[in-house]
Amino acid sequence: MHKTAAYAAQNALSPLAPFSIDRREPGPDEVLIDILYCGVCHSDIHQARDEWGGSVFPMVPGHEIVGRVAQAGANVARFKPGDAVGVGCFVDSCRQCPQCKAGDEQYCDQGMTGTYNSRERATGAPTYGGYSTRITVDQAYVLRIPESIPLDRAAPLLCAGITTYSPLKYYGVKAGDEVAVVGLGGLGHMAVKLAVAMGAHVTVLSTSESKRADALALGAHAFAATRDPATFKQLARKFDFIIDSVSGEHDYNAYLGLLKVDGTMVLLGIPETPAPVAAGLLISKRRKLVGSMIGGIRETQEMLDFCAEHGVASDIELIDIDQINRAYERMLKGDVRYRFVIDIASFDKAA
Repeated sequence: MHKTAAYAAQNALSPLAPFSIDRREPGPDEVLIDILYCGVCHSDIHQARDEWGGSVFPMVPGHEIVGRVAQAGANVARFKPGDAVGVGCFVDSCRQCPQCKAGDEQYCDQGMTGTYNSRERATGAPTYGGYSTRITVDQAYVLRIPESIPLDRAAPLLCAGITTYSPLKYYGVKAGDEVAVVGLGGLGHMAVKLAVAMGAHVTVLSTSESKRADALALGAHAFAATRDPATFKQLARKFDFIIDSVSGEHDYNAYLGLLKVDGTMVLLGIPETPAPVAAGLLISKRRKLVGSMIGGIRETQEMLDFCAEHGVASDIELIDIDQINRAYERMLKGDVRYRFVIDIASFDKAA
């Protein structure tokens, strides 16, 4: 076992604090990774504060992990010590259901094994995430990080990046398509960058006029403030595709009216209260309202390679681990552009 420094929540009300965990020696098909960076996802807050229910404590969050291979098991052919690698939102799945066999492990019939706040399939032991200095993972669930992507800016690609890439790719967004991105946070800023890289004409829709300059700087071609009711009249039936990254309550129907015939609106956020949807808006223009989660391992690697080819990476604010509780509070206020990333080397300073 490898004694490993971590930060954990002991219960739903406690702040994150230093904690020690054991990481196993890598088995024949596993790699031990020295973690360098870990992104901070809003879902870390939801789970650490048990807002979704069923949280497993003590909890070490973090599922946007980038590091280097320290040890590789005897059967590992894909990776060697020193390789830059990543671990995203899950570390195992049943491997036998139709989804797993198709490379869509995120939709595993038995449920994917989360990188944290889950339980190992073989032992039932809790999984601990990337707010720690190392992790042991089966090679089948490890990604290769292309050399051209800065490692700290690669970390959020493993959740925010793939969460937005997957629906853009699945629904066939292509050059010349009119794409709207609702919300300009951790997910939204990646949606803008990726859709632009795919050749789409991108409009950011935000309640905050203050996001206009940022949206355009990220590559968006246009911006519209949705607090102005006139926006929804001016942009009616304009878009082929809408990617909605907002988790707060909002009116889906208003945005559905912005789709062309056969347009698609994909939901990435989960508001606390279910929202009503007017069937007439869908029926009258053959519109589609769909949802999407993350991507499978194969698609996540494809996304990383796409980002390397097109010079795409996350916009981040690098923080020390002892700033994590303050970072959570800032995230809740929307005070981050656009993703916090923990510098795991700061564990040495925090010790």
